[in-house]
Amino acid sequence: MKVAVVGATGMVGEVMLKVLAERNFPVTELIPVASERSVGKTITYKNNDYKVVGLETAVSMRPDIALFSAGGGTSLEWAPKFAEAGTTVVDNSSAWRMDPTKKLVVPEINASELTKDDKIIANPNCSTIQLVMALNPLHKKYKMKRVVVSTYQSVSGTGVKAVRQLENEIAGIEGEMAYPYPIGRNALPHCDVFEENGYTKEEMKLAREPQKIMNDRSFSVSATAVRIPTSGGHSESVNVEFENDFDLADVRKLLSETPGVVVQDDTANNSYPMPIYAHDKDEVFVGRIRRDESQPNTLNMWIVADNLRKGAATNTIQIAEYLIENKLV
Repeated sequence: MKVAVVGATGMVGEVMLKVLAERNFPVTELIPVASERSVGKTITYKNNDYKVVGLETAVSMRPDIALFSAGGGTSLEWAPKFAEAGTTVVDNSSAWRMDPTKKLVVPEINASELTKDDKIIANPNCSTIQLVMALNPLHKKYKMKRVVVSTYQSVSGTGVKAVRQLENEIAGIEGEMAYPYPIGRNALPHCDVFEENGYTKEEMKLAREPQKIMNDRSFSVSATAVRIPTSGGHSESVNVEFENDFDLADVRKLLSETPGVVVQDDTANNSYPMPIYAHDKDEVFVGRIRRDESQPNTLNMWIVADNLRKGAATNTIQIAEYLIENKLV
């Protein structure tokens, strides 16, 4: 299996390489790909050194699978070129997510929709992935009507520049700013750019992507996305109104039986999901599960996951694993 990692020197690309190694993905030839300024650099994978190549070179090498995490512009331009060369692309950017001709996949939910004809497959937004992992089993049983989600997102979701800004602020060093304001000791209700409707792109991703992944427009999602000074892991406060009533014990049982979800909900012992627990893990953690006492058939919960792993690299690689297992590449 000839595998290209596009954006190999970036934050998510580095985690992709780590996850490929951890999961013993069947790589027979690794092709690390990055922008021209990184071509010729060396990266290490499983104790072997590999030279970073450019996109033109990578396409000519005709990889079986290309895992993309290099930004929307790069994906829009280059994913079709890889696809034309016979490569199956799994793209981690927002470029193809809402394209009606492309599948938007969380393997535990809708990988079965994939076919050999899907040459460009979209990986959802990090915040969307952890949200739908918890919502999907509940929706199947109780039928969601409306979801209100507020996110508390780490600076790693913005990238290296933002992580550096936070580290500089903690150290008292003046440096390059990724955000229009300090992030240390602060909370910015500003993830991605603002759209005409007053919501940010990140908030609209949370509104639109779950409907596509779950292939259901009978429910709606309203989101507020906030950037907070944590270095990794996204958290979400989620309020879900269902058509049908539920029992809290059944909700906890249903979630605990869902592959990839861990229920961490023992408030008597101060046990609840937090980014420090989710760090470097692939599971989605759910806790603070409680009934909304202000209206019927409504549930509150708190969802946390490592945004660079299940929110990005791991989900991308799980899609690739499904393709191999089902002989779709």
